[in-house]
Amino acid sequence: MKIEVSEKLNKLPPYIFSRINQLKLEAFAKKLDVIDLGMGNPDMPTPSHIVDRLCDTVKNHIRTHRYPQAKGMPKFRAAVAEWFQERFDVKINPENEVLALIGSKEGVAHLCMTYLNPGDIALVPDPGYPVYYNGVALSGGEAYKMPLLAKNKFLPDLGKIPASIAKKAKIMFLNYPNNPTTAIVEDMELFKEVVRFAKKYNIIIIHDNAYSELTFDGYVSPSFLQVPGAMDVAVEYHSFSKTFSMAGWRVGFVVGNAEILKPVEKFKSFVDYGVPTFIQLSGVCALKSPKECIKETIEIYRRRRDKFVSELDKIGWHVEKPKATMYLWAQLPEEFKAAGSLKFSEALVKETGVATTPGIAFGEYGEGYVRFSLVTHDNRFHDAVLRIKKLLKSKKKGI
Repeated sequence: MKIEVSEKLNKLPPYIFSRINQLKLEAFAKKLDVIDLGMGNPDMPTPSHIVDRLCDTVKNHIRTHRYPQAKGMPKFRAAVAEWFQERFDVKINPENEVLALIGSKEGVAHLCMTYLNPGDIALVPDPGYPVYYNGVALSGGEAYKMPLLAKNKFLPDLGKIPASIAKKAKIMFLNYPNNPTTAIVEDMELFKEVVRFAKKYNIIIIHDNAYSELTFDGYVSPSFLQVPGAMDVAVEYHSFSKTFSMAGWRVGFVVGNAEILKPVEKFKSFVDYGVPTFIQLSGVCALKSPKECIKETIEIYRRRRDKFVSELDKIGWHVEKPKATMYLWAQLPEEFKAAGSLKFSEALVKETGVATTPGIAFGEYGEGYVRFSLVTHDNRFHDAVLRIKKLLKSKKKGI
């Protein structure tokens, strides 16, 4: 039986992450000792008090086994609003300015499907988290790339967007701290410019703030919604995955303009039942608990960052220390610049067992870079660099 898949699905680019994952499996099959620095998948366990809350709820509160509310239970939304006020000094109405999500990835894709008609334009950062482009494509929309370049500190240049495109655009994606480039906003000027741009052209701003709490060296990440007028045009996504090492729990939230969120809630009510109630209550526990567990997580990532950057420096691969996220965004070694990021990542995992993500996986302008995720035990970074050094030596010798 042969049934053609939809044109929308066929429009999606090859999923490079699947290619790297296949090579990882082949490396395992060859008995290679795999060091997985590819996917941003936290290796640290969820804090025990959050796990304990889940276990108690599932065991002793059987009503939480029933269908949840699509928009999120009142207690969850209230906890989000309280946390947002405390963290960013932004007042959020829990009744209509908060929506629970089955992870922010789902929420981004569903917002695209809520608003985009075939041919509608979305302004998408490149390189960027793949769901931005893919959510637009699956909605039938057209992505207009906003290049994030090193010379501009990986910030979009709004002045380079033609007025003819801006007038047709419905959505703009932003993501700071940024995945994959690790870039940050050092002040609020970009956000202020974006608010003016959005109001001028009637564009919804989607700010993905999944890494807001993973910051180092005294840097404190802002919320887009702190900018005056931002609530008129924007929504902001947050995730429990990185902050609380809850990636597998699939829970997040989006806050912001009530009129933007209301249709998203409607869309979600047709396609999913929302986040399980027992997981929402675990999220409440996470948001309301003391922040020591977050500080411990940050310290672990900082230590790994420093260790890895130092080890890479010893072999002549100089990478700037990021002030946020759980990644390193590294320009390809000279030996692999001509071959490209995919060839480098393929060779690295096939020959040494070190898995990473090629920059091209994040878009055209990600080429020339590779992303390392800091998701393995500290002492493994020394081993990883020794293997990288071996690969680079063999490349120089033409092996």
